[in-house]
Amino acid sequence: MAKITGVTFKEGGKLYYFAPGKERYAQGMGVIVETARGIEYATVAIPFAEVDDSKIVSPLKPILRIANQRDKETHRRNLEKKGDAMKTVSEKIKKYGLDMKLIDCEFTFDGAKAVFYYSAPQRVDFRELVKDLSQVFRMRIELRQIGIRDEIKRIGGLSPCGRECCCASCMPDFKKVSIKMAKSQGLSLNPGKISGLCGRLMCCLAYENEYYADAYKKMPKIGSEVITPDEGKGTVINVNMLKMEVRVRIDDKEKDIFTYHDYPVSELKFGKGGRAEEPDDVADDSLKEILD
Repeated sequence: MAKITGVTFKEGGKLYYFAPGKERYAQGMGVIVETARGIEYATVAIPFAEVDDSKIVSPLKPILRIANQRDKETHRRNLEKKGDAMKTVSEKIKKYGLDMKLIDCEFTFDGAKAVFYYSAPQRVDFRELVKDLSQVFRMRIELRQIGIRDEIKRIGGLSPCGRECCCASCMPDFKKVSIKMAKSQGLSLNPGKISGLCGRLMCCLAYENEYYADAYKKMPKIGSEVITPDEGKGTVINVNMLKMEVRVRIDDKEKDIFTYHDYPVSELKFGKGGRAEEPDDVADDSLKEILD
């Protein structure tokens, strides 16, 4: 087991492991760490823990020190420069007539480099733009193209559920989501119902997928025939995987009427042929636009 301290470089960002120093840390405390980009300011998310060696990349880089007041001021100034920098770069992009959308920017802790994130429908020749920006900011400039998911993760927003987007608040890494997950949860396959602000499948489809995938296998197929404990044979009309209940239609041919009853799935009898088949991962043309 390896001893680690977990830190993040932005709110809701990915968790990174570092070797703890001799100091004691608290959650939310600012620290100075060494990364591949150089010295960076980070926030402690996990003060101390032990994790399996297979979950770390050795050797762990150490936490250099707890951030002092001067470090905090430097970090604050770097964040404050973001607004003016974004405005300047947007004007330069317009000046050169480039087909690109500026999303976000970051300044390294030492102020030696600025990284600008953008999205574009195709490759952009920004060599002249970089030369111009280097003269304006007097530092190294890096332009990095990102996809639509990363764009929403950086700028955030309110998702259809009314809460802040998971990717921007509580989900460090993107989860793999598929049409199969939506089908097994019995969701409407309307693109407007199962896609997020990014226009792709909502990440939250993966949260409860394990439960629904297991429950789905225990349910009878809609439209199949089942044997009920008190009314004999009936036809499955609907299933509720949260309550593990099945709505069955009972036909009384003599009286020419039918009634509906809800039964726990454990009380019904049905053969293998009547069990719900595992949903496929095939999307029709109307759904292809929300897939990666």
